[in-house]
Amino acid sequence: MGEDSDGIEVTEVDRPPPQRASAARDLLRPAGRSRSGRWNLIVVANRMPVRRVSQGEAATWQPSPGGLTSAVTPLVQKSGGSWIGWPGSAGPAPDPFKHAGMSIVPVGLSKKEVEAFYNGFSNRTLWPLYHAALRPPEVNRKWWQPYVEVNQRYAQAALRRVRDGDLVWVHDYHLQLVPLILRERKPSARIGFFLHIPFPPVELFSWLPWRAEILRGLLGADVIGFQRKQDAESFLRAAARFTPARPREGGLEIEGRRVRVGAFPISIDVADFEATAGQPAVEAHARQIRERLGARKMILSVDRLDYTKGIDSRLSAFEDMLVRGVADVEECVFVQIAVPSRESVKAYSELRDRVERLVGRINGQFSAPGAVAVHYFRRNLSKENLVAYYRAADVMLVTPLKDGMNLVAKEYVATRLDESGVLVLSEFAGAADELDSALIVNPYDVDGVSLALERALKLPADEARRRMRSLRRALWRNDVYHWADGFLRALAGE
Repeated sequence: MGEDSDGIEVTEVDRPPPQRASAARDLLRPAGRSRSGRWNLIVVANRMPVRRVSQGEAATWQPSPGGLTSAVTPLVQKSGGSWIGWPGSAGPAPDPFKHAGMSIVPVGLSKKEVEAFYNGFSNRTLWPLYHAALRPPEVNRKWWQPYVEVNQRYAQAALRRVRDGDLVWVHDYHLQLVPLILRERKPSARIGFFLHIPFPPVELFSWLPWRAEILRGLLGADVIGFQRKQDAESFLRAAARFTPARPREGGLEIEGRRVRVGAFPISIDVADFEATAGQPAVEAHARQIRERLGARKMILSVDRLDYTKGIDSRLSAFEDMLVRGVADVEECVFVQIAVPSRESVKAYSELRDRVERLVGRINGQFSAPGAVAVHYFRRNLSKENLVAYYRAADVMLVTPLKDGMNLVAKEYVATRLDESGVLVLSEFAGAADELDSALIVNPYDVDGVSLALERALKLPADEARRRMRSLRRALWRNDVYHWADGFLRALAGE
């Protein structure tokens, strides 16, 4: 891109109707008022929606980044509800406190619990298993009881806040036992659960010794949401095989109670990313990036440094394109931003070493004076800096081997205010269901990704614009507020 997008207009058909994002708020009890048939919203998630930030000798709580926080926080604030989560470091929990109109209820974890519940069962057993066993899951029976105990602690924190008829929304794989604990103690509550990562096929899920306990925990919810239809179908098959639940239209029935099961694909705050992309400072930074790269076309990838993201495979695809001579470092450059992740875990440190060796090999063979083949950054970037890279990129390469959604693909599309740019997207990312105007690839097929990348670099401008316009329309049809609306309305029985 590289050009200033001032003056670019987005047609009205691409814009959301005014106030559409507030629909779910009408379901909630206004803070401080009579109930009037509406509900409090209580969110139970692994992390709190705020983080402690040091400012000199003082420290303040500031909002955490992320789609979940931006989508759900206004709803909790509207009802005067509560958000229950872990502060992110080992030690006793701070006292509950108020922040921006909502109650924050911290849950404390000891060092042993961080290791067994979080690093162990959650991220070395469940994470690889749920991501198609891309790495063999570690099954350590000593991790199970801490997982149970921490789930009980989250549930107890919620029970102290829940009143009859309230809406309780539990999130992600760390807390799969919480719905049943709440159900047994507060049967009148409306309980929802949303899984942000994939749910595995029953053939893989059956590896888990505690498969029935996990399923029964989830079946304590009234609504269980997944990113993709295939994830919901995998859950239905597993529940029918390992629990007394039986299929019913729209979900399951267990012990005389209906459980709705479906796909609720998460999204981003499109308007917020558009606004950031249009900031003069962000536009200026994008131009600086382009000026440093010269006239070369820029291919961008942004990921956590995680083995599910396929970083090494896509580097091999770029290398193949250079080997075949269909691209040259004087004409294009690959920029990989890798956010450090779980570096104390062996599989992640091994991935980091493999990626860095691959980057060195490609640069050693193909770089020329003033034209480095691969720019590799292993660091966190601010939102504004990240959006500047999105604005500067001609091609966005998003090729996870398995991903629940992948919001990076959606963020890139949201920032393309002039409808330029090409998205190359893995078929194994949940985003591919909605963003089907991207160039869809099989990330395991290095040759196929290489050919798609070659096509993306040579795609005629009119076709690229047509595809991007379609992608942006799809994004506006389901932004993060649509996602929250849809789930909460299902949970409220509408």
